[in-house]
Amino acid sequence: MHEHCPHCGLRYEVEPGYFIGAMYVSYGFSGGAALVLAFLLFYVFGDPSGWIYVIVVVTAIILMAPINFRLSRVIWLHYVAGIKYEKGL
Repeated sequence: MHEHCPHCGLRYEVEPGYFIGAMYVSYGFSGGAALVLAFLLFYVFGDPSGWIYVIVVVTAIILMAPINFRLSRVIWLHYVAGIKYEKGL
């Protein structure tokens, strides 16, 4: 991520360890994705073996990691810092 916002100049990391809370948001996304994938495998594909669950869920979490990293930080910024989104900027 950038150190400062290119549009408004906001410094993203206000203090050291500021984004530790974003780990909890990321954990929620990863856990939710794993749960949804597990239910899909169970109900749509007829409960395959345990290794199929592991392969599908771990692959999805790894592929989702870059998006999850940035999205959880943005959500944490909006939640903690009270940043408002202004459409059209």
